[in-house]
Parts: sequence; C-alpha cells; structure tokens
Amino acid sequence: MKHSAQKIRTSHVGRLPAPAGFVDTAARLARGEVGDDEVAARVVPVVAEVVKRQVEIGLDCIGDGEYWSAIGIKSFDLQMTGLDTRPLRPGEVAAMRESTRERDVFRALYADMDRVGTMACVPGERPIPRAAERVIVSGPVKSKGTAATRRQLDCFKAAIARSDLAVDEAFVPVLAPGWLDHFIYNEHYKNDEEFVYALAEAMSDKYRAIVDAGFTLQIDDPGIATSWDMLKPEPSLTDYRKYVLLRIEALNHALDGIPLEKVRYHWCWGSWHGAHVNDIPLRHIIDIALKVKAQTYSFEAANVRHQHEIDVWKEVKLAPDTILMPGVISHATNIVEHPELVARRLVDWAGVVGRENVVGGADCGMGGRVHAEIGWAKLAAFAEGAALATKTLW
Repeated sequence: MKHSAQKIRTSHVGRLPAPAGFVDTAARLARGEVGDDEVAARVVPVVAEVVKRQVEIGLDCIGDGEYWSAIGIKSFDLQMTGLDTRPLRPGEVAAMRESTRERDVFRALYADMDRVGTMACVPGERPIPRAAERVIVSGPVKSKGTAATRRQLDCFKAAIARSDLAVDEAFVPVLAPGWLDHFIYNEHYKNDEEFVYALAEAMSDKYRAIVDAGFTLQIDDPGIATSWDMLKPEPSLTDYRKYVLLRIEALNHALDGIPLEKVRYHWCWGSWHGAHVNDIPLRHIIDIALKVKAQTYSFEAANVRHQHEIDVWKEVKLAPDTILMPGVISHATNIVEHPELVARRLVDWAGVVGRENVVGGADCGMGGRVHAEIGWAKLAAFAEGAALATKTLW
C-alpha cells in the first residue's frame, strides 16, 4: 500500500452495504450462480456505482464491496476440493462463532438474537436462519484453480473502467486459513497441522491471483483474536498462543513469495453485536500478528472495548516501512462518528508511528453490520475526518 506521504490516506476493510435490490444477486454471486452475461449486464454497473461512491466520498484505497464472498459450502466448493456436508449431530454447531464462552454468560441476550436470526441487530435485515449442517473435510483439500477468483477480479476491473474515475489504489479481501477452519471441520486429516496447512495451500493461488491482477491483497483473519472465546474449555495462554501461531505460520507459507507491500493483514474481535467481555487483550497476540508477512496491519481501534489499546502499540517495535491501518469508525454502533473525533483519533495514531505510516481504516466491514444509510454516512464522516487530520498534521 501507499504511505501517507502528503495526506492521511483512507481505506476500509471490504464489506459494503449492498445496493437496494442487489442483495439477492450478491448472495448468488457468492454461490457461483450468476452467469457471465448477468455479470456484464447487471453486476458490473452496480459495482461501478459502488466504486464511484467510494471515490467521490474521498476514499483512497477502495474495494468492490465484497459481494462475491460468503461462508458456506457453495462458496467454499468453488475454491477447493475435499469438502462435503453432513447434518449436525446433537450438541454440534455449524460454525465456531455459534459456541462461545460469552454465549454461556449472556444466555438471554444470545437467545433473543438467535430467535430473530441476527448477529448485528440491523433494522430491516433479513433473518439469518441457523444452519442445520456443517461443512466437513472428507478428502484431500486442493485448490480448484483461480477461475472463480478471476471472474471477480475481471468484474472489479470492468467496474473501475466503467466508473470513468481515477482510482488511486484498490484492494480485495480474502479469508485466512485460520478463519476458514472456523467454518470447515476436519474429518480427514490426522492432525490440526496437516489440516491447516492444507487449507493454506488451497488458498495460496487465490492470494497470488489477486496480487498478479494488480490489487492489494487483504487477508481477513478474525480467528487470531476471536478463537480465544471459541475454544472450550478456556485454554491456557501458552496453549492458545501455540494454536494461533500454527495458523500464522501456515498463512505465511501461503504468502511466500508475495511482496510485503502488496499484503495487508486485517483482524478484529468479531463483527457480531455482543458484549465482547471475553475478548483477548491485544497485548497477548500482537507479537504473533506482527509475524504475518505483510506491510500493513489493519485492526479494531475505534471499538470501545479496544480503543485504549493504542498504548500497546507505543511499546511495539515495528519493521521499517510498516503501515498501521487502525479503525477510526466502528461497525458496532449506529451512531455516526463526528469528523472531529475521527481526526483526533488519526492525529493520535500519527503521534505513535508517524503521520506517513498511518492509513485510516474501519474496525470491520460496514455491510450487514449497520443499516446501509448509516454505513455510508460513517464512511463519509470518516473521509471528512481524515481531511481534518491532514490539515492538522501537514
């Protein structure tokens, strides 16, 4: 990514609100159900408008809305072999995030959320039914090639061209092996290491395809932080660090040979609107996160559970040319951040790592986590705040 050489640059972390009437199409995209003719006739124009809106707001490094991404067998099956599904057995869940120690404490809260089928309590959202089956590994996991990825990248390029605007920089997010394994369960490999490395191998050509297409690769890895609350019984800190270190080593294996400046690594403490009292403190994982072969690190910093952890970064020694992309707007509240607060946050981060090493970001994706109108209002306030910070810092 580009450093903030002349101003505070801005980006976000991927998922944007789906335009009205596009929700079903976006879901079908992720399942591979949209033909090339429909992509050209319907999807490219919609993404072009999303591109245009980001640029006109004032964002520097933009995304395609992440409409092609989903978690489920149809999406996974486009990328790799060896997967199957089976019905849930008594006591099982379809995803690790459905079984946390926090859920055991806030039983009424999560029971109410499950009853209405929501993770983010968004007005007007469609209920999310709980899955009745889980995705399993039933054979060797191998990449199916990059055809599905290239369709997405070609669509993004076509949308940028159709927008008729100069796009300074663009990124594409993709899941880390250490987050995929929260939705894909091993019933084939003899141990955890073989399983995680197989996922990493299967994803590696997707990572390279994104970079080869000229985009910045964003690795989405909430697992480094959220796994802490999903492992039962609560592990020792030593055991947990071994658990996540294995996954970071597998990720680095998949990233081997990709230039650092083309990779940014994003983690959060989970995008669901819960209490988050069991979030692991940043100080326990920051050294492991910084082992990822990336130039840029994106993380939650506006979340009221983690904003204070700016102090942890004051004690960390960063490699030369490292860029930090702290979230300065949050997906976890409907309140739109004031631009002056955004500016203050960015100035504070510039005081930690230098203005040229800060790119403003968001805690998590705005799509699906807040109402669409609020999501875009937050991004506009964010860009306005970055402009105010630039005036202060330059």
